[in-house]
Amino acid sequence: MEPPSPAAIDLGFDPGPLALWAGIFAQATPAGRISAVEGALRGRRGRYWRREIGRWIGRLVPVEILVPESAQRWRPLVRDAFQFVFERLSDRRLATKVAQQFELPADTPPEQRLLRLVNKMPGLQKVGQVLARNRRLPPKLRRALSELENGMSDVTPEEIRGLIEERLGQRLTEYAVELEPAILSEASVSAVIRFTWNCPGREREQGVFKVLKPYVPQCFDEDMTLLQDLGEFLTAPERGYGFAIHDVKEMLSEVLLLLTHELDFRREQATLLDAVKMYRASIGIRVPKLIEALSTADITAMSAEAGVKVTEAFPRSPIRRARVAEQLIEALVAVPFFSREPEAIFHADPHAGNLLYDETNRELVVLDWALAERLSRESRRQLVLLSVMMALRNPEGVRQAIRDLALSAGRGNHERLGVIDGCVDRFFDQLAPDDSPGTLEAMRLLDRIALDGVHFPPPLFLFRKIVLTLDGVLYDVAGPGVRIDEVIAREFLTRCVASLGAFHAPLEWKDVAAIPWNALRYSFCRLWPGKAPAAPTDSARASRGSTPNRRPKSPPRAKSRRPGPRRPQSQPAG
Repeated sequence: MEPPSPAAIDLGFDPGPLALWAGIFAQATPAGRISAVEGALRGRRGRYWRREIGRWIGRLVPVEILVPESAQRWRPLVRDAFQFVFERLSDRRLATKVAQQFELPADTPPEQRLLRLVNKMPGLQKVGQVLARNRRLPPKLRRALSELENGMSDVTPEEIRGLIEERLGQRLTEYAVELEPAILSEASVSAVIRFTWNCPGREREQGVFKVLKPYVPQCFDEDMTLLQDLGEFLTAPERGYGFAIHDVKEMLSEVLLLLTHELDFRREQATLLDAVKMYRASIGIRVPKLIEALSTADITAMSAEAGVKVTEAFPRSPIRRARVAEQLIEALVAVPFFSREPEAIFHADPHAGNLLYDETNRELVVLDWALAERLSRESRRQLVLLSVMMALRNPEGVRQAIRDLALSAGRGNHERLGVIDGCVDRFFDQLAPDDSPGTLEAMRLLDRIALDGVHFPPPLFLFRKIVLTLDGVLYDVAGPGVRIDEVIAREFLTRCVASLGAFHAPLEWKDVAAIPWNALRYSFCRLWPGKAPAAPTDSARASRGSTPNRRPKSPPRAKSRRPGPRRPQSQPAG
């Protein structure tokens, strides 16, 4: 490659002190430019150059381009975050970024410069992906972040083919594997490429290799440390970003968890095998089948699955789209909820990119099981009871289910039980008479209680994320007309009736017996407000696991109906 002329490294505006490097870059090879910057970063003025590079990047990619006017209070935070990350990047990686930016034409759009900046930075790429799925962000910002993800390309087909040939060796010949020439898709840590192979005893089949990008292991530790340090920096009181502390902590926790799990290919392979078993009796749901003979610690071989993105299925048929939404709830919540196994697997990253729909066979295809969580039968029991008691507007039942979930995380939560009581009371006090709370509202209530210092088991954090993410996908597929709790209830009743009452997992018989009483009490209260029937006997209450006369009952409070149209329950807040 010929060294660029001085005009080729003209950025179109004053690069500040970095203009001193322009002359050097004009006469150097690409490797020489990187070495020149790396030498400056390692010199005695290295900290000065890092600060200047951080400011320079802020001019290359103005925060106003990234964050729309409607979210302008986030602009200083985003500017600080960018400067923090690039000022602390290792010498070689930062020098490479600087050299690449100087080599781009002067009229390169900021969006393209951003793509080059996050090139081979899985940590920042994953941050963009997670933010793009956050329905509380302005749509314009989400679309920009989605384009960032779709435009990702930082590995070549030759690199992926070379890694596959190195890892699989003779097995490629043994199974007559033929690779397609192009990469099918890229994610932050992996690339996917199609292939065909001879399956023993069967006809030739199609498959896909999911391959760990070769550079990821070298930069993974640095990215993880950078993100952890960034979280501490942005949430420090002196930064003044109190409005964003919860969102920043939650987002970075999710990113770190995703990155950790996505590098564990063996874990995902084991999860795929378990998921196939879980769905083997489910109609209209399938997951890719693992090809163990062609899988390694950094390559997962699996069946190729056909389908369109779930949000694009049957675009002209609202009835069929409503059925697709119901299949989503059945697959991602109901089936694992009502599993008879001691621990059930939940897909913990159900965004639309991981969900295909086979319109010909009317089947939902659930991809990418890198992030999955297991919930015990008792945790699922309490979650079902929480959803049921929420739907029946039973404060005592909701309170008891949340208490049991909190106490399962540790006896230290005993001191925080009053927080749970207060949050539940406030929730029901603010509930309009004609509101119909359900699973989604239950998860948001858990979120509110967690913010007040109550700790829940880590798997519950992921389950809450599953429900909130799924709610956004459901809204994109079928609007507000399909409710998670209604499909769950129908699935449970179908299983129970089909088994003549023998199947009621994860609920116990005492739970099943208590539900009709609460349903009757709910109907009575709707017809005659303030005149609830007498409570069950102490023995019946004890069967639920609560303590009789645990707390005095406050007199009923008058509620005024809130003016204005009511927001659909399945539509996320914000």
